[in-house]
Amino acid sequence: MLISSKGRYALRLMIYIAAFGDAEGKIALREVADREDISLKYLEQLVRPLMHAGLLTSVRGKGGGYALARPADEIRAGDILRAAEGTTAPVACEGLEGACHRADLCSTVKFWTGLDEAIEAYVDGVTLADLARVPEIDLSID
Repeated sequence: MLISSKGRYALRLMIYIAAFGDAEGKIALREVADREDISLKYLEQLVRPLMHAGLLTSVRGKGGGYALARPADEIRAGDILRAAEGTTAPVACEGLEGACHRADLCSTVKFWTGLDEAIEAYVDGVTLADLARVPEIDLSID
């Protein structure tokens, strides 16, 4: 499975919000863009699918920003990756979804199914809280 920049940056965005959100848990995208060196425009595109998936909420007005929609220990890395990427499947194989008419004859569908299950187990076994537990980070701007 090749995770694109959407998946990688969505994880970074969510980890940053979980780790550094204010007392209400919210944070401005501009801060994330500056600290994580990700384009603000790109982050604005990433928040849409994360909100649609019920992972983020927006807070409007002065001092607004984005906050986690659920506690960090209830959000799995797999939830974030699936919201950003659409899937965590290792290959485009209809056999993984049981929709392939050749699945019984295919010599690789069992392999891809096993790999898909291993990936799903791993990404769903890591929570956002796990990822947000980082050692002290110097947030000063030079």
